[in-house]
Amino acid sequence: MLRLCRRREAASAAIQTSRLLSQRQSSDLRSISGRCISHPSFDSDSKDPGPTLEASSIQPCNLRAGGVATNSTPVGFDPYTYTDGRWLHRDALQRESRRIVFNFPALCERVISLCPGATEIVNCEKKDGGFNRVFLFTVDTGCRVVARLPTSIAGPPRLTTNSEVATMIYLQSKLSLPIPKVLDWSDNPANPIGTEYIIQEHAGGVQLHQIWPEMSSEQHMLCTKALSLAIKEMASLDFPAYGSLYFSDAPLEPDMKIPLEKGFWIGPRCSPVFWNRNPGELDLYGGLSSNCGPWRDLPSYNLGLIQTGYSRLPKSNSLNELPHQGSVQEHTRLLKISQKVLQQLIKDKRIQAAATPTLLHPDFHKRNIYVSAKDPTLITGLIDWQSTSIEPAFIYANETPDFATLPHEPEYDADDPASADKKRAFTDASICYQTYDVCMKGLVPKLRPARLLDPTLFRLFHYSHTAWRDSAAAIRQELIEISDRWHELGLEDSCPFLPTDEERTKHARDYEDFETIQSLKLWLKTSLHTNSDGWVPNDVWDAARDAHRAVYDEWIQTAREAESRGEDLTVAKADKLWPFDAR
Repeated sequence: MLRLCRRREAASAAIQTSRLLSQRQSSDLRSISGRCISHPSFDSDSKDPGPTLEASSIQPCNLRAGGVATNSTPVGFDPYTYTDGRWLHRDALQRESRRIVFNFPALCERVISLCPGATEIVNCEKKDGGFNRVFLFTVDTGCRVVARLPTSIAGPPRLTTNSEVATMIYLQSKLSLPIPKVLDWSDNPANPIGTEYIIQEHAGGVQLHQIWPEMSSEQHMLCTKALSLAIKEMASLDFPAYGSLYFSDAPLEPDMKIPLEKGFWIGPRCSPVFWNRNPGELDLYGGLSSNCGPWRDLPSYNLGLIQTGYSRLPKSNSLNELPHQGSVQEHTRLLKISQKVLQQLIKDKRIQAAATPTLLHPDFHKRNIYVSAKDPTLITGLIDWQSTSIEPAFIYANETPDFATLPHEPEYDADDPASADKKRAFTDASICYQTYDVCMKGLVPKLRPARLLDPTLFRLFHYSHTAWRDSAAAIRQELIEISDRWHELGLEDSCPFLPTDEERTKHARDYEDFETIQSLKLWLKTSLHTNSDGWVPNDVWDAARDAHRAVYDEWIQTAREAESRGEDLTVAKADKLWPFDAR
């Protein structure tokens, strides 16, 4: 613990050094401090949006029907390349993974043909997201439509698009949710546009993220209640299996489909986590999981998690890995232990009762919600259903959307005029959190059993299939915690994992390194206003990169001094602990 505190102090000192950069750089960095960039920490399936869609610029794109363009590719408008930001880690790979080669004029022609009476596109706004490229087209009739093109890291080819459209169409046929109408789509990149795409009506109203700061406390509460009722409606649907929705003609083998009803099937879980689609993963990991679903019951689901965990192990050990990452052999051992623990957990009747197949929006946050500009308590649009899946209810139970997240209570100073505003904001957030919690427990029967249980019971279900990504120390910590609390949690018999004193001692050292990396990431995100992957907008790239280098240099100098004193934080280890590579 003392070593960890010293490391945190060293990292804090390094962060302070970055603030001594030139006034120009500091000003540039402050310019993005108000931008909300969502990010997960140690969270297996969170859809990290990476770059915020707000960072894009608007470009003109006047294209007339008939194929004759007045300005088919305006100067400075690049529809094929990621242009909204850079990364402090694996920058070239991140940008190349988001490049899409397709026929942009053909996409424009298709948009015009879908808008009755339109003859030309008068404006096109390009928005680069973490998994998709989005174009907002406005035609000469005033009609606005959205075209979404998945990048190579969005999920499995063809299945990602097929599942997203099938999910939206199925929900529209069953529920009253305001999902924008799909005008056209294709999951076959051999189409004239040359890539998979979805073209939809533009969601009505305004983005909740934009209007939220202007809303009153009462409006926040009423909006939270309305969104909770939308979750209730989603959770009302019943399913015979876990997986993702597809149309019946989806390109799937017969043994990978479970019939739902006419026109729809349940197929493999359509998530990048299960398909190794993140930047570099196809090269680094052994192959695709042999068991991505669908699963008819909890034991089958459990087996799918473990087999996916095995499939994500690299082909061989790396000499550059730190001890806390763990060897392939150690991960294999931990996965075997995890399987035994999970098999014991799913025998518990409380967990069985909390495992009802449930479909909810995969990224239910303010950026994907549209509300009425006149009355923001009315929901007008729910967008981005990519990677939606049918999961055991407990997978969703303890997720809290950003509109209902309870922040840490701030410190109040009676002499500080801003304290009253801080207290008011905290009270406002507390009311939203309580409203959401009451609604989930009282109005959503499928989620209630899990929300009443200790989250420790479910963590292995979240992380066992991403153990290599998260590190051996992280998954071992989950195993130790549930082992230590086995009887306290009301579980029968004994835990299959009983760590020895020697293993606990080694784990304490490894977990300290894991926490150091997490702390470094958190400090860097806070200081440089980046996200978990190190993304920053283009307009502050130079300043952020220089600040990052200054912080890194100070960190290495701190390690050099520690090494000279005989401490365990050597220069070589400090370099490996550093989370970003733009040095």
